[in-house]
Amino acid sequence: MQATTVIRRPIVTEKASFQTGHGNRYTFEVDGRARKDQIKAAVQQLYKVRVLSVATQNRKARDRQYKYGLVEGAITKRAIVKVHPEDKIELF
Repeated sequence: MQATTVIRRPIVTEKASFQTGHGNRYTFEVDGRARKDQIKAAVQQLYKVRVLSVATQNRKARDRQYKYGLVEGAITKRAIVKVHPEDKIELF
């Protein structure tokens, strides 16, 4: 997989911003088929930083009841990437 298809977008929330400032961790939405080694290589290639570790989460949105029936929530994959203390991603 190419690096641009592995990393979909950065996630900017209060919790992700706090982790960026205090733990040097950055959160990305990634392709559901991507493995940890592919995510690590993609972040290193795109942002030119040294990645120490990658943690992934498969998150399911809540189901919603509409007039025409039940709609299941989408499953997304997030990656929390810990970067070397000397490096920084300027996107955040």
